[in-house]
Amino acid sequence: MERVTEVPESFARSADRGQVNDYDAFAEAYAAENENNLVNAYYERPAMLALAGDVAGRRVLDAGCGSGALSAALRDRGAVVTGIDASATMLALARRRLGDDAALRVADLRDRLPFADGAFDDVVASLVLHYLEDWGPALAELRRVLRPGGRLIASVDHPFVAYTIQDPRPDYFAATSYSFEWTFDGRSVPMRFWRRPLHAMTEAFTTAGFRLAVIGEPQPDPAARELFPDGFHDLSSKPVFLFFVVEVPPPAAGSDD
Repeated sequence: MERVTEVPESFARSADRGQVNDYDAFAEAYAAENENNLVNAYYERPAMLALAGDVAGRRVLDAGCGSGALSAALRDRGAVVTGIDASATMLALARRRLGDDAALRVADLRDRLPFADGAFDDVVASLVLHYLEDWGPALAELRRVLRPGGRLIASVDHPFVAYTIQDPRPDYFAATSYSFEWTFDGRSVPMRFWRRPLHAMTEAFTTAGFRLAVIGEPQPDPAARELFPDGFHDLSSKPVFLFFVVEVPPPAAGSDD
């Protein structure tokens, strides 16, 4: 079982200045930054799409879809996409991108999802799970809404990074929260993430009934070399995110499930 430490004092000071992880408050600025930057547009999203592979005709849930960039890319590849996000403002941006007929719903991964069992062939969870203190309930729900043989494709902060951004370094084997501030348009917004060791991540997936298929540390899109020459070198030589593909095992032979 993971050991969870107390919230750092620095986070408490940040929280006093406003609601933490409040994407409704900075959705437009975040979406604009996310659209064409190195880390998201030329590293994380291409990696997620590569892991997803051929999605034509597949029912895909974009869990934490934000402003819809990954949903749009999956739809362009033929997927039937449903997007959920806890931020209504982010969903409004996604609807602006995807159109009024897009299947978008406000939903929180900490709650029961508004979908039937086995409703999806794939779930993509792009940089979402590290917002959660406890992965267990969310993973159980994502497994429930996946059909047997379905896949969860997820990206999270790499533990190598998450456990080295604080001095002194925290206990690697403990699940700990950490806080920081993002700056958009000259405004600082308080954020809070949860870091956990690699073994805790894999155990959370298997405890939820998934089978590990891929643990990936991909390289950025080569096109970024000319667009972001300095950042490309750093990103191609230092880990930033960790990627997983986990599967719902098909029913055993002879099973009625």
